Amino acid sequence: MDRAEQELDILKEISQILGDGLELGQVFQRAMAVLSDRLNIIRASLLLWDEASDQLRIVAAVGLTHEEMKRGRYAMGEGITGRAMATGEPQIIPDVSQEPDFLNRTGSRRLGVESTVTAAGSRRLRGARTSGPISFICVPIKDGDRYVGAISVDKPFIDDESLGAETRLLTINAGSFSQSIRLHHLAQIEKERLLDENQRLRENLHSKYRFDNIIGTSPAMLDVLALIGQVAASRATCLLLGETGCGKELIAKAIHYNSLRKDKALIRINCGALSPQLLESELFGHVKGAFTGAIRDKVGRFEAADGGTLFLDEIGTLEPQLQVKLLRVLQEREVERVGDHRSLKVDVRIIAASNVDLEHEIHKGTFREDLYYRLNVVTLHIPPLRSRRQDIPQLIDFFLDKYNAENSRNLQKISREVLNTLLRYPWPGNVRELENAIERAVVLSSGQIFTDELLPLQIRLFAQQVRGESSDDSVEVLATRLATQAIRHFTQGPDQNGIYDQVIAEVERRLIAEALNINSGVKTRTADYLGINRNTLNKKVRQLGVE
Repeated sequence: MDRAEQELDILKEISQILGDGLELGQVFQRAMAVLSDRLNIIRASLLLWDEASDQLRIVAAVGLTHEEMKRGRYAMGEGITGRAMATGEPQIIPDVSQEPDFLNRTGSRRLGVESTVTAAGSRRLRGARTSGPISFICVPIKDGDRYVGAISVDKPFIDDESLGAETRLLTINAGSFSQSIRLHHLAQIEKERLLDENQRLRENLHSKYRFDNIIGTSPAMLDVLALIGQVAASRATCLLLGETGCGKELIAKAIHYNSLRKDKALIRINCGALSPQLLESELFGHVKGAFTGAIRDKVGRFEAADGGTLFLDEIGTLEPQLQVKLLRVLQEREVERVGDHRSLKVDVRIIAASNVDLEHEIHKGTFREDLYYRLNVVTLHIPPLRSRRQDIPQLIDFFLDKYNAENSRNLQKISREVLNTLLRYPWPGNVRELENAIERAVVLSSGQIFTDELLPLQIRLFAQQVRGESSDDSVEVLATRLATQAIRHFTQGPDQNGIYDQVIAEVERRLIAEALNINSGVKTRTADYLGINRNTLNKKVRQLGVE
């Protein structure tokens, strides 16, 4: 094969490598391996201009160690390499030992011992002197109207004609590399943009789910916030209990984004939304061919959440078979994909949530007691909205601001009559129902005034029913009547001192006794009903002698 055919063959092979879409370093390694195989190149370097340091630096090399690459840095015009960048002209040195401007910055060239590069790009030291001088060629890489880097090679000197031909070949390859470098540069810019955006989103999440951003100043919510502040920093499994729509997912996010795992993934799955087979595959993953339709391996949610948190919503709907597998994961900290016999270690914090009484499900035989105690390391009872009514005005303001901004509306002025309706409504759908009601009002509004016509039908019907009742049944009238009767009663007795404490104690005793009666003596439900913490309820029961 003559030289022209050889050069065409080399260019064809390198163009195929450049079209493979590989990372820039891999492209250079493979392209230089081709040249070293065909042209007996000893070592080669790809240098790019670094705007931050105003230097050329080696980003990929063949025949150089990592430490030698780190030393390969050149200012504009410095040495032979810097001169090629500054002038835009190829630099050809027939014998580097005779060139005073040759810097040997990498320290890779030693007299009496040289190295050759195999086709795979590895070095094999020669034990003897080379038979002749070592030539150095450095050609600049141009992108548009500016120079962005250079390619340099070391090879044994043959003759001036061969050196000129090899320089022309490297110049052609440098032109081909310019496109790969441009794509690499664009990819780096996009990567940095995505990293910045990802970091900004994480910071926004951390800020959004700070404890002081969770709306709630009622005693029931303050108790919950105090508890999640304690458990967030631990790796303890948490069980969130509460009615649908009361904010269990919000609490789960607050725990995760205030924990040491905040920079890792928070993965959520609703256990009641999928069939048992699909849920098993989603949780644990599967291997190709595990069942009909499993056409490729699938990573499960446990693997995806490794190092982070997995939020299992509606845990009470799990089938018995999946309860057994989940129990094993909690005990062993490892998972098996469906259809696989290998176990994979995972480091995942579990936060489970349920809107059903799991203790009742245990008595029914539908939920495993051992799994319950594995999940029930720290239990948080999220109060329903009717037990934290003093938070309703703050929630209304928050949702008005949110949906006014989203819908370009200005609904602001809420009448006392509408506010009283919203305060007295029982909210069976909890905070979610309140949010939907406010969003609906904003979307349907045409001005600033929040009238009762903007409320959903069931809330308007409730308001009409309340208005139809006797005014004597209102809380305000009942409270006034009670206070008057209490004062008359205690001032007529032998002990007229401490009326306030006596009245409050008696009201609390009767209120708690009646609430316990309504809730069949279940203290957890009674505490939610009254809007107080269960520990507070137990303390009051003991202090007041409530049976």
